[in-house]
Amino acid sequence: MLFKKNLFEMAINLAKSQHLDSDGLAQIFMQYGDHLYSKGNHDGAVQQYIRTIGKLEPSYVIRKFLDAQRIHNLTAYLQTLHRQSLANADHTTLLLNCYTKLKDSSKLEEFIKTKSESEVHFDVETAIKVLRQAGYYSHALYLAENHAHHEWYLKIQLEDIKNYQEALRYIGKLPFEQAESNMKRYGKILMHHTPEQTTQLLKGLCTDYRPSLEGRGDREAPSCRASSEEFIPIFANNPRELKAFLEHMSEVQPDSPQGIYDTLLELRLQNWAHEKDPQAKEKLHAEAISLLKSGRFCDVFDKALVLCQMHDFQDGVLYLYEQGKLFQQIMHYHMQHEQYRQVIAVCERHGEQEPSLWEQALSYFARKEEDCKEYVAAVLRHIENKSLMPPLLVVQTLAHNSTATLSIIRDYLVQKLQKQSQQIAQDELRVRRYREETTRIRQEIQELKASPKIFQKTKCSICNSALELPSVHFLCGHSFHQHCFESYSESDADCPTCLPENRKVMDMIRAQEQKRDLHDQFQHQLKCSNDSFSVIADYFGRGVFNKLTLLTDPPTARLTPSLEAGLQRDLLMHSRRGT
Repeated sequence: MLFKKNLFEMAINLAKSQHLDSDGLAQIFMQYGDHLYSKGNHDGAVQQYIRTIGKLEPSYVIRKFLDAQRIHNLTAYLQTLHRQSLANADHTTLLLNCYTKLKDSSKLEEFIKTKSESEVHFDVETAIKVLRQAGYYSHALYLAENHAHHEWYLKIQLEDIKNYQEALRYIGKLPFEQAESNMKRYGKILMHHTPEQTTQLLKGLCTDYRPSLEGRGDREAPSCRASSEEFIPIFANNPRELKAFLEHMSEVQPDSPQGIYDTLLELRLQNWAHEKDPQAKEKLHAEAISLLKSGRFCDVFDKALVLCQMHDFQDGVLYLYEQGKLFQQIMHYHMQHEQYRQVIAVCERHGEQEPSLWEQALSYFARKEEDCKEYVAAVLRHIENKSLMPPLLVVQTLAHNSTATLSIIRDYLVQKLQKQSQQIAQDELRVRRYREETTRIRQEIQELKASPKIFQKTKCSICNSALELPSVHFLCGHSFHQHCFESYSESDADCPTCLPENRKVMDMIRAQEQKRDLHDQFQHQLKCSNDSFSVIADYFGRGVFNKLTLLTDPPTARLTPSLEAGLQRDLLMHSRRGT
């Protein structure tokens, strides 16, 4: 009855007196609000709708005031909805849009500038999005900074306001992980607009980073360090700042990743290649060489070599060749540039490690049509001193040079022939001496076999006292007291005095026996030697091709091989004379 007569105030009082529940009261408030709304009393209607918050679906009220374009009333309703923490993201968006359309900055600031996180009655990220879209950047920045929405703060500063200095300052206040991630994300744009300040921040981030807390922080907080190599792409198109960053990292942090040193080397080589001023170019040259000598490229030798070759940095190429013991490449480089003295210098410096360098040098000079007598003579002297090539091969090599004359190798050939003549004379003298010694030993053996041995020693060979019976005598001529012999002898069959020397001989014989089966060793020496005949003669002389003759063998077993060995030596010497 009261509803039909529109006596809503009386109905409300009656319901309260009867202790009607909240749902019932909300129903009355809604009907009262609908009545006022239909009469055009929007201000009164919104007050009744506000009393239904928590019971009535907000969309019912919002739809009414949106259709009627009653933004003031809608704003009042949404404000109350937020104060009671019953608003969702859509309600926040709608309220902020209302503020912006009304251009009510005071209400907007009052809404967003709450004192603490617990007083926030809206979704902060949604509010930031709406304010940014509406162009209220300062309000959006306030929310982003105070509620730690770092990504939104930086987006607005960099993309909307374009305040790069402030964005850089803000990143410098962030904790390490967030500062690192945001520098990776926005580093390029910051480097483009504020290169020096961005480089300084990156230096700190990669060495000893502590957030700049502007007077309220604790400088005792532990420092952190980012990987410097990951920030190199940020410096694209900023070579000056990149050079400063890389040099700082290599000095302050010697254990920086290898990529830092690789990039620094490439940058220095690029600067050297493009520099026109001679003094500046010399300085850059010294810096590049110093970096190569720092020892940081041992594990990436090939990469450093490729970089030097790409920029035609020949001193660096030669240094790396030498470090890598690529002596052949060093030689070829100087040959290509016709640097004759350097060719000789390389041979002198590395010829001991790689003797073939001298042979290559001789072949190189032999093919040069211009006069190279000085260099050919230097190479020939070394080849002759070290016996690196047989004379015939030397002559054949020099035959390729149409300007070469006999005078070039005359001294070499004369010295070689003189040495060979001296060697032949020494060999013949040695052969005669060996033959005489062999004849003497054979005569002694024959005498021992056929004639009686008279022992005439009167003193003991050990104690040097007069011999007394019983005594022990050996065919070698030594005599001993029996008690001396028994005290000092290691074997009843061996002379104590001769035993050490005999043992050496036996060890040599056994060693030769062990080497006789080394066929591969013989073949290798035969292949590598410049004088194969000498190798064969040496093996013959050591009895490699004979059956081993032991002193303990029966006389018949020892005689024949000895004669064969003698015949073989005679044949060899006659063959040498024939050659």
